[in-house]
Amino acid sequence: MKMDRLSLPAKIALFVLFGVLLFAVAAFASGNEAVSGAVANAGAEVAQSAAHLGAETGVAWWVWPTVLLFFCFILGIIAVLAGVGGGVLYVPLVSGFFPFHLDFVRGAGLMVALAGALAAGPGLLKRNFASLRLALPVALIASSCAIVGAFLGMALPTNVVQLCLGGTIMFIAILLLVSKNTAHPVVTKQDALSMALGMDGAYNDPATGELVQWKTHRTLPGLLLFIIIGLMAGMFGLGAGWANVPVLNLLMGAPLKVAVGTSKFLLSITDTSAAWVYLNKGCVIPLMAIPSIIGLMLGSFVGVRLLAKAKPTFIRYMVIGVLLFSGGKALLKGLGI
Repeated sequence: MKMDRLSLPAKIALFVLFGVLLFAVAAFASGNEAVSGAVANAGAEVAQSAAHLGAETGVAWWVWPTVLLFFCFILGIIAVLAGVGGGVLYVPLVSGFFPFHLDFVRGAGLMVALAGALAAGPGLLKRNFASLRLALPVALIASSCAIVGAFLGMALPTNVVQLCLGGTIMFIAILLLVSKNTAHPVVTKQDALSMALGMDGAYNDPATGELVQWKTHRTLPGLLLFIIIGLMAGMFGLGAGWANVPVLNLLMGAPLKVAVGTSKFLLSITDTSAAWVYLNKGCVIPLMAIPSIIGLMLGSFVGVRLLAKAKPTFIRYMVIGVLLFSGGKALLKGLGI
């Protein structure tokens, strides 16, 4: 049965099953003898943090996961209406307004971005909106750097990561405000590296019924930028769709639909690399990750249905304002204010 023919309850059931499988993977990683010492120490810290959190807030253990589920449901709706990834909203907002340690928020943020990418990837590849020839060289660079970024983010002090996160979030907000993506960039000549890697292709545009031929240029600067994008994705757990699309579309000249589709497919590779680092360090808590994934996925279904009636421009500016606020809050946290 094709994914796009499944009913809404069936899709929800699939994502709930994904959450259960994610829990099983986390449990398996926690029992792995090779990382048992590190995970045992992390588990002790989690238990101690949970005890302190319960004592400080005076609420039952199930309250925060329930609140997180509904919060992520709203977040999923807003993400679709604003045209941004859920991961880029999840980390700054949850770290700013929930009493969770930043390491656990980043681990859950990668799982959130990864879940959305895995759900969308097969359909995008089938429609040629995601190009393997374009994605694989980029993915090799970005995923390698994401692993380095994840280890770097775990090694740095929390206040330093908070400062870097705040600056990055404010930069993303400004990028969303000023960037103007182009549906069909003009590429007059394909460069030698792009030709050697086969970075070209064609897809049928369902809006016009035309066969769109495309190719890329400025390949080397684009690949170098993905070093920075991979580092930031692993360090902050944001996913990287906010940066992938402008680089693929505005710099390298891929059509907007191909850039968006390839970016979504890229996340399934890049975020997997970084997510294993957080998972093996014990920084992915099922009680955070599963409600977050289920809430965002359900919110995305509702957001798609509301998209025809909503005013995306207003939502987009609202999201930019929220990102600026949460980025400022992260900066203040990092400065200890």
